[in-house]
Amino acid sequence: MMRLLALAIILGTTAVVTSVAATAERGGGPGTALAIGFALIAASLTGELFERFRLPRISGYLFFGVVCGPYASAILTPAMARELQVVNGVAIALIAFIAGLEINFVRLRPQLRAMLTMGGVMIALMWVSLTVLFFIAWRWLPIAPDVVGLPRLALAMLVATVTVSFSPTVSIAVITESRARGPLSELVLALVVLADLMLILLFTLSMEGVRFALGSGQAGHGILSGLAWEIFGSFAFGGIVGACFAFYLRYVRREVTIVLLGVAILLSQVGGALHFEPLLAALGAGLVVENIAPPEGDALRLAVERGALPILVLFFAAAGANLHLGALAEVGVFAVAIAALRMALIHATAKVGARVAGLGGEPPALAWMGLVSQAGVTLGLAILINAEFPDWGGKLYALIVSMITLHETIGPILFRAALTRAGEVGRMDLETGEHRTPVVETPA
Repeated sequence: MMRLLALAIILGTTAVVTSVAATAERGGGPGTALAIGFALIAASLTGELFERFRLPRISGYLFFGVVCGPYASAILTPAMARELQVVNGVAIALIAFIAGLEINFVRLRPQLRAMLTMGGVMIALMWVSLTVLFFIAWRWLPIAPDVVGLPRLALAMLVATVTVSFSPTVSIAVITESRARGPLSELVLALVVLADLMLILLFTLSMEGVRFALGSGQAGHGILSGLAWEIFGSFAFGGIVGACFAFYLRYVRREVTIVLLGVAILLSQVGGALHFEPLLAALGAGLVVENIAPPEGDALRLAVERGALPILVLFFAAAGANLHLGALAEVGVFAVAIAALRMALIHATAKVGARVAGLGGEPPALAWMGLVSQAGVTLGLAILINAEFPDWGGKLYALIVSMITLHETIGPILFRAALTRAGEVGRMDLETGEHRTPVVETPA
């Protein structure tokens, strides 16, 4: 009740200030400060309220943005909603960096080959199936129905890539909140992270294909050189930044949160200016920090916890606030249909992938329930598409956000149910307690 009361007071105060003073319409300054401050506090409270109902915080941030945005209650004006997008580039880089930190090759080495096989088979089957279905049904999709021929194929491949993507952020959050540990937790975490690595590479290829098909890219060796620069150059740039950050963590370790945000800004802004792919660069930086020069102690973990939360709150709140409800209503039915199709394909391809990889038992059979969620990386891909192709990217953005909302509601519930069925919920605390028992029972 106290949180509801606080949220109501904040909403009312901001609504009065916005309507009377119209600060955001003056362009910058007070409007920007009001938008960011209001979103940070109110969206955080909304996320906490969603968590009370066993729903992910991210869904709360999106819900806040939609309800308070210019296309609903208009507490956030269009100018304020645009101002919130200032963190988009940093947020995308930070999400990819965190995903890279979760890929520890030493820990995953015993089953890495089987996991890669299962994930590769799943992604290949899902991507090919969705590409064919999207190409056939393209004229009925509310994106760019008049496109035909090679451009239609390129767009179908791009939409299939974004649709297939998973969510390491949500999977990690569910495992942490459930205090789960075991074969299912490790399998799902490895699958979502490795799959996102593959999908980011596939997204880069698909974007180049769309640019070429629509006449905005280069032909022949230009495509190959552009791909080489974006993929290998991005990883090289990210690796250098990650190595410098790892050196700082090992020998300096001061103001790590501020330095982490500076790294995210460097990867997103400087990398973008040099035509590197920020997602790949940030992922490469995280891989280097985790596998080549891992930090000692909890400095980086604490920095991520402190620095990521406000950035992610603004990122998802801005995504909801800039969502045109008219477009959302137009694609709502399609979002439900595609989400149901995606879930069915995940279930079917997980079985095939586990069989091909030689993985048996309960964890592979339940793994599909941990792969339903979509969040930060998927939304980041949609934002990149919308920024480069605004004529039809906005409709795709609305479709993707609608799907994310559905998957964010259903996915965590399914994954927690799978962890409960596998008997892994609370095992982290149980194992910790077992290790601490001799210490507790030792007399003073």
